[in-house]
Amino acid sequence: MSLKPTPVPNGMTSFWRTEPHVLDSHRSTESLPSECDIVIVGAGYAGASVAHHIIGQTSPGLKPPSIVILEARQACSGATGRNGGHMKPDIYNGIAGLAADHGVEAAAEVAAFEAKHVTYLKQLIDNANIQCDYVVTKAVDVQLSQEHSEKLKDGYDRLIQGGCEPTANATYIDTPNAEKFSGVKGAKGCFTYEAGHIWPYKFVLHLLENAIAHGVNLQTHTPVSGMTHSTDTSLTHRWTVNTARGSISAKRVVLATNAYTSSLAPQYKEKIIPVRGTCSRIIVPPNTSAPRLAKTYTLRWNNWNYDYLIPRDDGSIVVGGARPAFIDDLDSWYNVSDDSQVLEAVVRYWDNYMQRNFVGWEESHAYTDRVWTGIMGYSSDGLPHVGCVPGEEEQYILAGFTGHGMPQIFLAAEGLAKMILNGIDYKQTKLPRLFESTSARLESPRNKIFANTPGAKPEARL
Repeated sequence: MSLKPTPVPNGMTSFWRTEPHVLDSHRSTESLPSECDIVIVGAGYAGASVAHHIIGQTSPGLKPPSIVILEARQACSGATGRNGGHMKPDIYNGIAGLAADHGVEAAAEVAAFEAKHVTYLKQLIDNANIQCDYVVTKAVDVQLSQEHSEKLKDGYDRLIQGGCEPTANATYIDTPNAEKFSGVKGAKGCFTYEAGHIWPYKFVLHLLENAIAHGVNLQTHTPVSGMTHSTDTSLTHRWTVNTARGSISAKRVVLATNAYTSSLAPQYKEKIIPVRGTCSRIIVPPNTSAPRLAKTYTLRWNNWNYDYLIPRDDGSIVVGGARPAFIDDLDSWYNVSDDSQVLEAVVRYWDNYMQRNFVGWEESHAYTDRVWTGIMGYSSDGLPHVGCVPGEEEQYILAGFTGHGMPQIFLAAEGLAKMILNGIDYKQTKLPRLFESTSARLESPRNKIFANTPGAKPEARL
């Protein structure tokens, strides 16, 4: 357990990072520039997306602001390069909880915002011919507990009755038909709606490649040790960002640091917590008799135990989750920044996974090829932090995605870029109101991470 979360230098290699891009360890210049307009800390999905949108929103004929992206390790070596590749919005599950806490209108904003990512990114990727294996398909959320299935169905019905339009795009399949529809053994019910899957590393490296072509300076293997803000109003570059390779003076700073945010912005210490997750890749031998999967899946046994998987065009399957293998050992996953090793119990969890859970896969001989771990930034209230850092001038944040950043980050970065370029306030971006990073959220003692975690004792872990 780390008191100051920072990336370890020797993170495990995920499947997504087995084909390194030429920019993986890129440095645009031999030494750091002494100053720039904007420093973005983090070269993952969030940092690359912010740079992409700043460039895209710069008025024609004008030179974009000078941008330096600082990355502690290789490009896209954090959570984005280690996730399950699932571009899956939530339009009924967590949304029902948001509606209960904040009202249907606010919850519907989040649901619609996430759902928009699926088709928006499809159009962007097709138009730019980005080679990142993006596929739009259907998600199948399978419930394996009758009680939990009924609970989710009740929340789904309430959302529709309350006028949450995105939820109506999900179809519910009841118990008599759920196993046949999903192909999952013992399914008690399931929901299906539009989702996608992607090679996240390849998408992010395309964004970075385009950013560099437009003058962005990328500096990998350059961890930021700290930053200070001058009170001298006569200075144009009041932020100083420090690294072991030197310091950069900047007008604005963007924290695209997810799990590691509190090491640079201590006010997020108990608000964005590093949490270790696990993923695996399952190989399906050729000429298998098992039915080929064409949809993405979530297998949910209760409110805390769930796995998620995507099928790939090469016939392999990427599966994440395995929470029962480690959930009782809080110190192995909560407030943990080490992604260099994975627990043996997690490795064993994936043995014969498809054979155990899917109808017709018993003789498939599917086997686990690779298991890896990654560090997510879990928000204590379950919502990302986007916008101005409360109490700071010209410091912005895009972090805390609680393992659900794929359908949130890209368009959140678009709104944040508007704030950075045009000086508008958060409300004018039309981003979901619940995503704004506010003083009230930082002052709240609530920690939802433990609400659905068996045996957790949060007071001993903060």
